[in-house]
Amino acid sequence: MDAMKTRAVKSVLRSMPTIEGAGVHLRRAFGPHEAHLADPFLLLDHFQSENHSDYTAGFPWHPHRGIETVTYMIRGTIEHEDSLGNKGVIESGDVQWMTAGSGILHQEMPKPYAGDLLGVQLWVNLPASKKMKEPRYREIRADQIPAYSASDGVEIKIIAGNLNGIRGPVRDLVADIAFLDVTLERDRELAQEVDPMNSCVAYVFEGDGIFSEEAVRVSHGNTVFFKEGNSIKVKSDKTGMRLLLITGRALREPIAWGGPIVMNKQSELDRTFDELRNGTFIKSERPSDPNRLQSFHGPWEGSTKKWKMV
Repeated sequence: MDAMKTRAVKSVLRSMPTIEGAGVHLRRAFGPHEAHLADPFLLLDHFQSENHSDYTAGFPWHPHRGIETVTYMIRGTIEHEDSLGNKGVIESGDVQWMTAGSGILHQEMPKPYAGDLLGVQLWVNLPASKKMKEPRYREIRADQIPAYSASDGVEIKIIAGNLNGIRGPVRDLVADIAFLDVTLERDRELAQEVDPMNSCVAYVFEGDGIFSEEAVRVSHGNTVFFKEGNSIKVKSDKTGMRLLLITGRALREPIAWGGPIVMNKQSELDRTFDELRNGTFIKSERPSDPNRLQSFHGPWEGSTKKWKMV
C-alpha cells in the first residue's frame, strides 16, 4: 500500500430521536438524507433504553426488498420470524444478517431486558443487478465473532471484512463491506488501514474521542463521515470509547426509497407496493404463509408519495 493518508473528517452528524415499528424509541444515526455520504449504506438506527416500554412494542410484520438489514444486539434479546420460515432468538453479542433481495416479510420483537438494552440496525443497499436476488437469512452467534487486539487497550470485533488476515464470519456478501466493533480504553489511539476505494463511516455509541489529524472531537451518539484516504485515526478520551466502523464500495446508483423498500426507479417501487396489496410480493420458492401475505397492510401504504429519488 502507498504511504498512509489519514482520512479527514467530511462531516459529523448528531443522531436524532425517532419512533419506528409499533412504537420503538430509537435514535437515527443517519438515513435517507445522508445516504449519498454513506453509499452503499442507507440507514443506521441506534436503540438503547432501560425502560421496557421504549422498545417492547417491537417491529411487527413488515416487508423489505432491495436491501440487506444487519441487526447487532450488543446487549439484550430480540425474537425474529420471517416469511422464509426462519425463527429464532438473537441475544447479547449476536448478529442477524438478512438479505431481503426480491422480498421478505419479517418481524423483530425485543424482549424485556434487565438492564440497558443496546442494539443497532444497519441497512445496506443492493446493486440494481442484485435487487431481486433470492432472499437469505443468517444468524451469527457472539462466540463466532473473532476479536483482534490492535494494541494494548484497543480491541476490534470483526463481524464482516478482513482485518490483518482475520476474516469475519459474515462472508459471501453482495457488497464489499467491513463491519467492525471497535473498543478503545481510556487514552488509547488507533490508526487503522481502510480500503481507499471504499466509503467509510464511524458511529460512536459509547464515550467520546478525537478523529483524524485535525483532532475533530466527537461525542457518543454522533456519526463521522470521512473524506478519501487509506487509514483512519481515532483517539479515545478519558472515559474510553466504543464505535462501529463500517466501510463499503459505493454503488453510485439512483435510489428510489419507499419506507422499507429501496429500489432504483419509482416504477419499481410502485410495482412492489402493488404486489404487497395483491399478495404476489414474495418471489422465493421457499414456503411462506399465504394468509399473512394476502392480509398484509402496512403503514407504508402510499408512502412512495413522500419518498423521492436521491
